[in-house]
Amino acid sequence: MKLVVGLGNPGPKYVGTRHNVGFEVVDRLARRWGADLSGERFHGWFGQADVPTPGSAAGDVERVALLKPTTFMNRSGQAVSAAARFYKLAASDLMVVVDDLALMPGKLRIRADGSAGSHNGLQDIIDRLGSQDWPRMRLGIGDAVGIPAQYVLGRFSEDDLALMNGAYDRATDAVACWVKEGLAAAMNKFNG
Repeated sequence: MKLVVGLGNPGPKYVGTRHNVGFEVVDRLARRWGADLSGERFHGWFGQADVPTPGSAAGDVERVALLKPTTFMNRSGQAVSAAARFYKLAASDLMVVVDDLALMPGKLRIRADGSAGSHNGLQDIIDRLGSQDWPRMRLGIGDAVGIPAQYVLGRFSEDDLALMNGAYDRATDAVACWVKEGLAAAMNKFNG
């Protein structure tokens, strides 16, 4: 089993904000795989899908859980740690999708581990899991103009939104690659 967590903030006022790119990617994965995210579990919106795996016997699938924490960004670790403990997941079976101010809008960066940088959602996950050794995908939202907290809660310009729609598709493809082919394949195909 694998767990994909998209970070964001719940509620209509945060839909479409830069901080909610993780939610957007998980929503697209749910549509692709036919998962229903209307259930509430592990302090978030939760769903599951069985994803066919290539090169395996006919009918082999990987069960994938999708989670959008409703704890607000700075408490994301509460949801992630609850789901990871329940499923007794290995660190390598967790993928967190998150926004990144240090990357240009639309740029993807997948890593096997790493620090939180200045991201409070990632820091809370690290604190609650007691480790930073789990995969994450950072999706660039651009360098903050003005106060970073206000910038991440703002919406994309029309030009950046067009760019981000393509990035959301690539990010969705990258997560699917990770599920089917592993982390090294996803990093080789989608980083850069």
